[in-house]
Amino acid sequence: MKKHNFSAGPAILPASVLEQAADAVRDFDNSGLSILEISHRSAGFTKVMEEAEALVRELLNVGDDYGVIFITGGASSEFFLSAMNLLNEDEKAGYVDTGAWSAKAIKEANLFGKVEVLASSKDQNYNYIPKGYDIPAGLKYVHLTSNNTIFGTQLKEWPETDAPLVADMSSDIFSRRLPLEKFGIIYAGAQKNMGPAGVTLVIVKKDLLGKVNRELPSMLDYRTHIAKGSTFNTPPVYPIYVSMLTMRWVKEQGGLVAMEQRNAAKAKLLYDEIERNPKFECTIPNPEDRSLMNVTFKPVNEDDAAAFMEAAAAKGVDGIKGHRSVGGFRASIYNAMPIESVQVLVDVMKNF
Repeated sequence: MKKHNFSAGPAILPASVLEQAADAVRDFDNSGLSILEISHRSAGFTKVMEEAEALVRELLNVGDDYGVIFITGGASSEFFLSAMNLLNEDEKAGYVDTGAWSAKAIKEANLFGKVEVLASSKDQNYNYIPKGYDIPAGLKYVHLTSNNTIFGTQLKEWPETDAPLVADMSSDIFSRRLPLEKFGIIYAGAQKNMGPAGVTLVIVKKDLLGKVNRELPSMLDYRTHIAKGSTFNTPPVYPIYVSMLTMRWVKEQGGLVAMEQRNAAKAKLLYDEIERNPKFECTIPNPEDRSLMNVTFKPVNEDDAAAFMEAAAAKGVDGIKGHRSVGGFRASIYNAMPIESVQVLVDVMKNF
């Protein structure tokens, strides 16, 4: 029976990418060597790294004034690295609190400078995106979490500010076009929409760097990794390779315009069924705030939860149990999720 992987992360990858990645474990590029054992400074992997960076730049329209690096530590490390590299102790950054990950980012940033929480949706267990909040002048940057995997909300519009935006895009990178000129830093753990766990993409405007008073350890200085082409130390070779294959797949599908259209169609199919079906309700009241990546919903009658999970499992639907902070169900429908699999889940809901 075919499995339909709705896991929030590590998450689904395109079938063709999995096939190529598996082949490369046995024999990378007809070299007679596995991708797992080649040197990170070999000609073969240098080509991979160059293509990965080129694809990031092409898909997101990233200019030469930005560095593109592949490092480790996940978004959790970027919570402190972004503040460490940009914020002095006597300077202030603005943060918008829309979920568990933004709350963690606020905690880490407080170690390096002053943090002003511009808005928060914690009062409603993060079931909406704050709007209409004031952003004071003079902030070093404004930090946002673009998509909230746990709670199922997503920013659809970017705030107007004279400060550069710093954004955690771990769960919706490459899912839509971006006004890149608004951003000072974009960071994304790969394991939700770009590749396997183990590598983090960072896009950083170079002229923002080198302006903090503190001494930065070499490994924690973005400039180190930009200067060394992400090979200051041994990078996570295999996750970068699979991420490169995934970005190549995105380009082959038609790029971010095509991803936007596909993702909107998948989300509409599922949200329409949630609205239509008297057995379920969406956990996000305002349709404008609903994520196109992580659809969160719950049974009207809690007694139906176990039976629905069993019915879904019987049709090969996997990974839809909601996060403990929200309960209910969560269907993650990242770029690689085909609409046919979403239809299987919708059919289970209809039959239920």
